Amino acid sequence: MIDQHIENAISAALQAYTAYTPINVNQLTERLTTVFTADDEFLDKANALDNVFNDFPQAEHLREVFFDLLMVNFFSADINRLEEDYLDTPEWAAIEEETLERGTELLNLLLYLNECRDEGIEPSLEDYLTEFLLVDDDEFQDEHQIYEPIIANQILVESSPEEIQKVAVKLSEDAELKDLFYPIMSFFQNTKPGNSDKEEIAQFAVEKGFDMAVIAILEAFNQD
Repeated sequence: MIDQHIENAISAALQAYTAYTPINVNQLTERLTTVFTADDEFLDKANALDNVFNDFPQAEHLREVFFDLLMVNFFSADINRLEEDYLDTPEWAAIEEETLERGTELLNLLLYLNECRDEGIEPSLEDYLTEFLLVDDDEFQDEHQIYEPIIANQILVESSPEEIQKVAVKLSEDAELKDLFYPIMSFFQNTKPGNSDKEEIAQFAVEKGFDMAVIAILEAFNQD
């Protein structure tokens, strides 16, 4: 099974990515859709996803964000065919342990946007950090450390893509959010950009194909 927002995100992300990195977008979309719609176990689908990206090395930069999409699709669609308490079973605990190093922080943001849509809330960076991630809570200091570059630069949501880029390129190479900083901040700066806004965002993107693909995913999840 595949969630409609996931299906839209796959298409939008690949269209955005191929504008900067030539790939056979139709073939890749078909392969990925087959993986996402399969009624297989999660780890089997994860292995199938890796096989697709092994066959399309030009799209390697998207591998882990598409793992995030696969995980969100599991929570949104695949879970409906499993036991009601599946997420509390030892089987799921084992899957979580095995995939601990997979994916990116994009997963949390996608779950947040799903929650916003379900509750009719307009997404905002402050709400995401303080109400969803609870970065100010003493029990969630790991999240605070991960998101420190964004926490320290929240004012950028009132700025411009050019200013976001200036900060993004100066982030430490080992910063966990280095790759995602520009697309996340650009999204929260303008959650519903027009065409001219997108052109400006693309103009100052750090890694144009990746950044615009991630932003396309976020925009797809921010649709009603």
